[in-house]
Amino acid sequence: MSARILVIEDDEAILRFLRRGLAYEGYQVETATNGQAGLNLARDNPPDLVVLDIMLPGIDGLEVCRRLRAGGPVPILILTAKDSVNDRIMGLDVGADDYMVKPFNLDELLARIRALLRRAQPSRPQVLRFADLILDTGTRQASRGERVISLTAKEYELLELFMRHPRQVLTRDMIFDRVWGYDFGGESNIIEVYIRYLRQKLESSAEARLLHTVRGMGYVLREPS
Repeated sequence: MSARILVIEDDEAILRFLRRGLAYEGYQVETATNGQAGLNLARDNPPDLVVLDIMLPGIDGLEVCRRLRAGGPVPILILTAKDSVNDRIMGLDVGADDYMVKPFNLDELLARIRALLRRAQPSRPQVLRFADLILDTGTRQASRGERVISLTAKEYELLELFMRHPRQVLTRDMIFDRVWGYDFGGESNIIEVYIRYLRQKLESSAEARLLHTVRGMGYVLREPS
């Protein structure tokens, strides 16, 4: 069954364009032209994904996003003319999963929607292993030998990415896209911060380093030299 997408947008021309483009791709599309109507539709018939403008009449998009996120894990993609880094941070901080700026390319929007829908699908638990490091995707718990390692949500997502791509150099852009889901990594040192957190936890009992920096390229999970 095709995914149902709720578009909350007050510009009628953009709304028609999105309805036509999404329907052509096989999605079921519902639309609302203000925040309250969008919230009512989401409550009465929960969608699989929401495309949301920020500048809406009545309740603005940031507040709509905050309320949608409080109600459950529905993927939310903000689509707006507000293009500063601070605007993007605000949107992500209130619960958006992705953020695109108008004018936008429809093919890119469709690709981001597909990615968000894939992330939202439950996956069968697996036990990932590399050297003496084990990651259980069911319990979201890691261990080295007999030592259990407690991870925050983002630490888990980052480690899972490396465990699924062992010995492969992952660039900053790839890490931002897969773990944080937005594309302004040049403005932040958040990857370095989380790599440091992970190393501290993985090596807290003086174990050999598995997470290595590849200068000028990114990071890699590989056996110690």
